[in-house]
Amino acid sequence: MAGADAGGAQVKSAVRTVELLEYFAGRPGTHALATVQEAVGYPKSSLYMLLRTLVELGWVETDATGTRYGIGVRALLVGTAYVDGDEVVAASRTVLDRLADETTETVGLARLDGTDVVCLATRRSPHHLRPFTRVGRRLPAHSTALGKALLATHDDDQVRELLPETLPAPTAHTTTDREELIEELRVVRERGFSVDREENTLGLRCFGVAVPYRTPARDAISCSVPVARLTPERERSIEDALLDARDRLALVTRRL
Repeated sequence: MAGADAGGAQVKSAVRTVELLEYFAGRPGTHALATVQEAVGYPKSSLYMLLRTLVELGWVETDATGTRYGIGVRALLVGTAYVDGDEVVAASRTVLDRLADETTETVGLARLDGTDVVCLATRRSPHHLRPFTRVGRRLPAHSTALGKALLATHDDDQVRELLPETLPAPTAHTTTDREELIEELRVVRERGFSVDREENTLGLRCFGVAVPYRTPARDAISCSVPVARLTPERERSIEDALLDARDRLALVTRRL
């Protein structure tokens, strides 16, 4: 029994470690011990000891006072290793380069993770007016073109299992009703691409396509354009470029 208890304690410690790292990863900057404790709910003494261990190992860092905590450099190394070792990211490089050249807009590759999408690769637009994007950024699937393209590869019941009935609204344009979103996903399936009309970021329209090397798809590529320079003709050219990029990436990923 003592061995089982010890094993259970080790598992709990591992879970708490991961939860702490995810807490810091989602909240840039440093945070007071009391703030972290309120958010995660661990006993203060246990939390302090765990944080000190993570600091010693480089997974968490402290400020000059030693009283505030944030994500450490070790987390960056692991995240970079994930991206560097991913076959789809490697296969997408030339496709994203070409898509960025053709559209002169910001393009990216993202992966579905629960109810969010996580950016795995990006190419920035050369224009002065361009969206902010970075590898590792997490965004809601229901309010992004990337996410909607991926959700559309699931059937209606799978989408209902994945998403709550009422969805959060990053902007006033976001669809917050799950059934209304499901209706939109049916249209996405028919035409082959999705559109985010300022639903995640005001002033920005995004277009997305899922990469069909597996079903349901887990990866998608997108093109983001400030609405200030988007015309109907440019919109159609971006849609065509995205569909072509999808087909080219599908060819190189078909054996993955």
